[in-house]
Amino acid sequence: MKIRSAAAMTVFALAASFALPADAPGIDPADMDPSAKPCDNFYEYAVGGWLKKNPIPADYPEWGAFSELEQRNVESLHKILEKLAGRSAAAAAGSEERKLGDFYAVCMDEKAIEAQGISPLEPELDRIEKIGSPADLQAEIARLQMRGVNAVFAFGSEQDRKKSTEVIAAAFQGGLSLPDRDYYVKTDSESKEIRSKYVAHMTRMFALAGDPRAKAAAAAKTVLALETKLAEASMDRVERRDSDKTYHRMDAESLAKLTPNFSWPAYFRNLGMAAAPAAVNVGQPKFFEEVSRLIPETPLEDWKTYLRWKLLAAAAPSLSSKFVDENFDFFGRTLEGTPQNLPRWKRCVAATDSAIGMALGKIWAAEYFPPESKRRADEMVRNLIAALGDDLKTLPWMGDETRKAALRKLSAFDPKIGYPDRWRDYSALAIDRAAHVTNVMNAADFEARRDLAKIGRPVDRTDWDITPPTVNAYYNPLLNEIVFPAGILQPPFFDGKADDAANYGGIGAVIGHEMTHGFDDDGRKFDADGNLTDWWTPKDLASYQARAACVEKQFSAFVVEGDLHVNGKLVLGESIADLGGLKIAYNAFRKSLEGKPEPAKIGGFTADQRFFLSNARIWATNDRPEFARLVTKTNEHPLDRFRAIGAPSNMAEFARAFSCKAGDPMVRSEVCAIW
Repeated sequence: MKIRSAAAMTVFALAASFALPADAPGIDPADMDPSAKPCDNFYEYAVGGWLKKNPIPADYPEWGAFSELEQRNVESLHKILEKLAGRSAAAAAGSEERKLGDFYAVCMDEKAIEAQGISPLEPELDRIEKIGSPADLQAEIARLQMRGVNAVFAFGSEQDRKKSTEVIAAAFQGGLSLPDRDYYVKTDSESKEIRSKYVAHMTRMFALAGDPRAKAAAAAKTVLALETKLAEASMDRVERRDSDKTYHRMDAESLAKLTPNFSWPAYFRNLGMAAAPAAVNVGQPKFFEEVSRLIPETPLEDWKTYLRWKLLAAAAPSLSSKFVDENFDFFGRTLEGTPQNLPRWKRCVAATDSAIGMALGKIWAAEYFPPESKRRADEMVRNLIAALGDDLKTLPWMGDETRKAALRKLSAFDPKIGYPDRWRDYSALAIDRAAHVTNVMNAADFEARRDLAKIGRPVDRTDWDITPPTVNAYYNPLLNEIVFPAGILQPPFFDGKADDAANYGGIGAVIGHEMTHGFDDDGRKFDADGNLTDWWTPKDLASYQARAACVEKQFSAFVVEGDLHVNGKLVLGESIADLGGLKIAYNAFRKSLEGKPEPAKIGGFTADQRFFLSNARIWATNDRPEFARLVTKTNEHPLDRFRAIGAPSNMAEFARAFSCKAGDPMVRSEVCAIW
């Protein structure tokens, strides 16, 4: 449940305009398009200038406000890593500085990586080739999963959704290489073409790994056939959003009955677990029934081909250029429409952040996140919590029993700002200067073991899902926490030099978004303690669902291109959070002005106008058509072009700010109102 979306832009007819400001801290007049009219096409009006002057770089599938800030953070991380790589030999052996410097330096050593070719993978490939029985197969699946390979299914730790003080094991569907199960099962021409290109891509990859052409082509078809069977048994993305549908706690006896051909005790031993977990949440039982059926019915040679492919696909970005280029050609050019790959230094910064991100983030936060930013963010969070509390107390459609439970949940929110209070311990992570792909797999193994170690232990409320430099934020319903890393607490989301209107419209709406996730269509199912339980009265639930259906209907009407519409059911949680977040942020902003004179215009704009302009600015994004289609089919977030107009078009406060009238495109005839 993160704020981060993919890119976007919208189409509306044009109408009334306001003059551009001469000087407006926090809002750049050059980002706007004065020829557009805010009541007709607010997105174009607010960020049309930015869209024109910011074409997508050749090595990105989209370029927007998130991308700009990510680029600045990546450049600062680059400076840190270059210094560490240059002096890592002098750093103490086993220190985080040494590991960071070594990891980045090995990644940047193109000459060594080219000379090694596929040789670092040979021990893993040999293990796959030696599989001689179903038991060997299951052992290798476990090993590859620990090494960061998406083999057959996913496994790890999870707070028990109905007893959130416990950490249990969890198993979920997986094993696919295309972005979604629908890519395997849909019969439209575009899906068929992508599958054909996928087979051609696998054929080339197998050939690069040493297979004769005919063998490589046959192997590619074998993989597609097996992955298709896994896809057919998989839940779609809308079903997977429902926490009730993906919760099935099972003990050892239930697991054995579900999958008679898969030995869970042996699997746990192969993962290196000291003891079998007392319980496992099986997210998709139908999927695991199919896996159990496929194990004896699928020839071992086919399984070996599949595992070899999964290893190659996972390792390709970390191997020599021929593998990197072929991998990017399909997953970057074909699926996302991106003409060229990122420069090596950016890929190595990203790889280091992925592998040892908390250690890198600790250094970054000390250098780039001033205490004043944390103080102001803390204050805004408190103000937004108060604003949501005021709203919950007065909602006309919510009864007293549900209201009491909602307020209890709000009061239990745990905000985390900037960076963790306790940093991760990387002492068990093995990094050296031998081979980049080995370091990547070692990092995956370290993280897998860290995650498995949580099972059966007390919940760690200090843990973070993302690193401090990340331009994102999230809500975790099981911990009832809202998390805002330092990476997003910068312009255009948050600017210490800007007025409150700009900051509440930017980071305030982000904070409100994450808070509202606690009450979106899925988050509302969790109580104050993080337990999946029904705390709504039937009457209030019916009222809520009717209001949520309005949001779903609105977003389903947005057209991406041709006959491709936004999937309102898929994006419902994020869209509810956007609507609630913007409303709460506006109320918090107005509350902060109580007892004070109305702020003077800045650059010709009222405070309310600046609030909404600032919010639109964070959604400024250009995207490639291929990427827009990919996001629409697979992402829970709507395209940014729709996020920029979806929430404000439902707010009377927006209409008043820009003098919009009934019948204008930015004034809904059917208003969606939840909060």
